[in-house]
Amino acid sequence: MTLTIDQTAFARLENESRLTHPILKEEISPGRFGFRGEFALKFQEQLSDEKRPPELSAWQIMASARDKSEKPGLEFLVTYLLSFEYLGIMLEEFGELFVPGGKYFIYSNNQDLLEKYRITINGVMFYCLAIGEATAYNELLELLFIDKNDIKKLNTGGKLDYIVNEALNFDSDWEQITYQQGIERMGPVRNPNENRPV
Repeated sequence: MTLTIDQTAFARLENESRLTHPILKEEISPGRFGFRGEFALKFQEQLSDEKRPPELSAWQIMASARDKSEKPGLEFLVTYLLSFEYLGIMLEEFGELFVPGGKYFIYSNNQDLLEKYRITINGVMFYCLAIGEATAYNELLELLFIDKNDIKKLNTGGKLDYIVNEALNFDSDWEQITYQQGIERMGPVRNPNENRPV
């Protein structure tokens, strides 16, 4: 029986129209639902039936979830945040989706390129990394030692399923800091379009 989005932790995000720009939104292997796209973190004020883009978004999302009756929350997530402090906003808006034992990778625009941190919030660990010129997808493949040749013949769902399986086995001994220490260590937000060809 196919797992549908309303049976997973994505249901609330779907109902609140927070799943934007979907590249993928379907069951990617038996019992696992996957999403690739963006999460709306904050919405602009809307007038009447006018549709406006979100005020703040978490970009380059790859995430997966199981049936919420058996496994609540997201089992895996990777995202690119324009500013590290958006992690706090994400937790304010839908923090219950992050559960102990899940694997969550946060790439931030304003984190020092040489630093990697583990941050535990409410018993949930987040692996926090900087993003350079690459995408969160490419950065994660490198972090997990996934060879692109191993997944190039898979479709979008198959690639995500493969990545999730590898990510669930990930562990590290990176420096453990608090969220507040993370805020204090972050630099200014860089213009993501800087040094890019027009």
